[in-house]
Amino acid sequence: QVQLVESGGGLVQAGGSLRLSCTASGRSFSSAPMAWFRRAPGKEREFVAAINWSGGRIDYADSVKGRFTISRDNAKNTVYLQMNSLKPDDTAVYYCAASRLAYVYGPRLQYDYWGQGTQVTASS
Repeated sequence: QVQLVESGGGLVQAGGSLRLSCTASGRSFSSAPMAWFRRAPGKEREFVAAINWSGGRIDYADSVKGRFTISRDNAKNTVYLQMNSLKPDDTAVYYCAASRLAYVYGPRLQYDYWGQGTQVTASS
């Protein structure tokens, strides 16, 4: 059974930093793209960042460019999201996602596996 488990969320003051981790089990995702999404209260889920299997292709939402960094460690089956200069607008539940397909990547990619989410709150 495939599981994605996020950790690292919490409450920080605006301007602070958090590092989210997402560790997969049940299969290897070393050849698959992975991503982070978020859902703020009363809003639709939105894309945050994505990374291809090698880390050679990365995309960010405009709202987080220059502040967030996605990375991965394939040996640990883990993807990370370093979040700096957090703003109250970043407050949301953050979800990691992974594709079941290997060596694919793109803005319209559908992700097949999702974690349960971790709460991030940046207070003003």
